[in-house]
Amino acid sequence: AGKRTSTYENPDYQKAAGPFFKQTEDAINSADPVSPGVQPRPTLGVQFVTIPEFADLATGISEDVSSAIAGRSSADSALEKGQKAAQKVGDKYKK
Repeated sequence: AGKRTSTYENPDYQKAAGPFFKQTEDAINSADPVSPGVQPRPTLGVQFVTIPEFADLATGISEDVSSAIAGRSSADSALEKGQKAAQKVGDKYKK
């Protein structure tokens, strides 16, 4: 699944993805940033930052959290690594 509008407008993608593309596009377009889930949230917003590094950053953090859940590392380690990675990316955008 893609995140770009142009992906869902591409006839080749539409053909390859079949009915999946429309369901995914509708889900993305109907996401409510004020209420992004069924449970109460402490902050507003959806989890996406429009920077080129976002996908790699999110993947790395997800892998570290999954490792902690599986018992291969600690939650503290996963959180520390995620914070360092996010800070490194964020520092590039400071003015």
